[in-house]
Amino acid sequence: MNTGCESEKHKSKRSVSLPVINSSAGTKPVIADSRTSWWRAAALIALNLLMVAHIIQWKFMGSTVSPIEPSESMYTLQTGAVNAGFIFFTLAILATLIFGRFVCGWACHIVALQDLCAWLLKKLGLKPVAFRSRLLIYVPLITALYMFVWPTVGRFLTKAENESLFPQFTNHLITTDFWATFPPVWVAIPFLFVVGFATVYFLGSKGFCTYGCPYGGFFAVADKFAPGKIRVTDACNQCGHCTATCTSNVKVHQEVNAYGMVVDPGCMKCMDCISVCPNDALYFGFGKPSVAVKKTTKPHYSLTWPEEIAGSIVFVASFFAVWNVYQIVPMLMAIGIAIITTFLALRSWRLLGVDNFAFYGRSLRSDGKFTPAGFAFLLFSTIWIMVGFHSGFIRFHESAGNNAYESLNVPDELALAQADPTHWLDADGTANVATGTYHFRQAARLGLLSNIDAMPKRAWMEFLAGNAEMAERILSKSAEMQTGQARALSLYYRGAILNRLGRSEEAMTSLDLALAERPDLVTALEEKGESLWKMDRKLEAIEAWQAALAKTDALPLATKFLAGALKATGDLRMSQELDQKADILIPSDPFFHWVIATRLDNVGMGELAEKHYSKAIQLNPSFELRRFPRQSRPR
Repeated sequence: MNTGCESEKHKSKRSVSLPVINSSAGTKPVIADSRTSWWRAAALIALNLLMVAHIIQWKFMGSTVSPIEPSESMYTLQTGAVNAGFIFFTLAILATLIFGRFVCGWACHIVALQDLCAWLLKKLGLKPVAFRSRLLIYVPLITALYMFVWPTVGRFLTKAENESLFPQFTNHLITTDFWATFPPVWVAIPFLFVVGFATVYFLGSKGFCTYGCPYGGFFAVADKFAPGKIRVTDACNQCGHCTATCTSNVKVHQEVNAYGMVVDPGCMKCMDCISVCPNDALYFGFGKPSVAVKKTTKPHYSLTWPEEIAGSIVFVASFFAVWNVYQIVPMLMAIGIAIITTFLALRSWRLLGVDNFAFYGRSLRSDGKFTPAGFAFLLFSTIWIMVGFHSGFIRFHESAGNNAYESLNVPDELALAQADPTHWLDADGTANVATGTYHFRQAARLGLLSNIDAMPKRAWMEFLAGNAEMAERILSKSAEMQTGQARALSLYYRGAILNRLGRSEEAMTSLDLALAERPDLVTALEEKGESLWKMDRKLEAIEAWQAALAKTDALPLATKFLAGALKATGDLRMSQELDQKADILIPSDPFFHWVIATRLDNVGMGELAEKHYSKAIQLNPSFELRRFPRQSRPR
């Protein structure tokens, strides 16, 4: 079968003759409607309704069975949390080893979406035609190995001598955070569009199953060992109705003629071929698996070998260009985008090199001249590929910025103790900050979307570079776009920076918002006490520090703040007790003492601050050479 996008020259070389199409009779052959398609449609609709019911039940009850999704198996293998998805995937593979790929055809919501898109296209008079590649067919298996085998291999390579190869398994069948491992809805919708409509339109029915689904990568291997196959009797007369009806792009008539059964692992046991056979020659039965059959038929492909190699390069480049760009494109969506990019690039290149070219029966180039449809196809392909190229540019800067961020070794508490932390950076740290700020700025300036995950990292880089005001503005913007813990942390860091800049009232507002998101964030309570103390609201500051200690008494900084506050209010006995208690909690680390000293100095508790400056210098005499903006250290 041709790809639906071939020149006449390529058609003659790669098309497969179907008797039902090349009938010698003068009338158009009639293929019966599949009797099983409606049963399968009903099963897939029921599956999607059950998925919706599952989500509704979680929303109303607050807890539910963990997602019955094969991807959840990744977390079982990585963390040991046994969930419903892991159990389902295991049972599905075992079932496939016996019956073949029934689960794919009858119990997959992505297959349901692709079938719906193919049906809609046919209603519009557009029949999707299979795109066949020798090399890209291995993408699902490679992805499956990365998702489900690599975690164990990686653990084997990095585990300690006495460490177990497998994590300790725990029960995670019930969850309160059903959506934790899924992308947000505004990402899920374009994801479904890509793996549903777009892959079907360009790659044919089951296009994503063929070139993108990692679960199908394992199912295809298991299917080769399954004794359950579509098999044939002597009643077959090679009419081709089965192949013309198959939505899995299997050449049924050819395979049953050569092997007595369907050996293509892409067969999803939809049973349409059995249903439409006019001689009832096809049936589902058990016998020799396809792995035991020597293949004699020669496959037909849509690409030449040079095109295969070029397409593989394009696929890899476009995949890594869009995977996780802006921290929003999930891996499976990136695969879908990459395979479409590959198709468009190869077809556009072929379009430029032939005189006659058609797509879905519409001429794109005729006798060497481009038609309006041809110009539209090239324009769309160019825009799609350029957006992918731009995504790769942004992805490069985001990745480089993140690598620089991960290479920093300056403790947050040390850097955040003063408004200008640049003196704590060594040569490598200074270089990493310069590199990180450059790349994050480029990504933010040229990006089409905001990377919510990268914004706090960029803010931290800007702060370490001495740009505290800019860091505060970035954190303010990121907090507006974030929710939950991420928002709380952005607001906390913003409040801390505002405190260092002397903008105490704004700092307290930001810290209150952080505490509204996370009441257990004791460091925010410490900072809030600092804001209140600087605003001369001393009793409220004491209450904030006491509230922090009420959550956990192992807080040397809050204890020191409270000791200094009580000393300022005249309660010398309690102040001394708290100071001694805090001294027990403080490790013998010059950096820790310097942080305590600087924070105490920030609120004017100079005597206590000097004690810890001296202790830091005692532990590391080189600290005497460091110059800090201190308000009250005695000379």
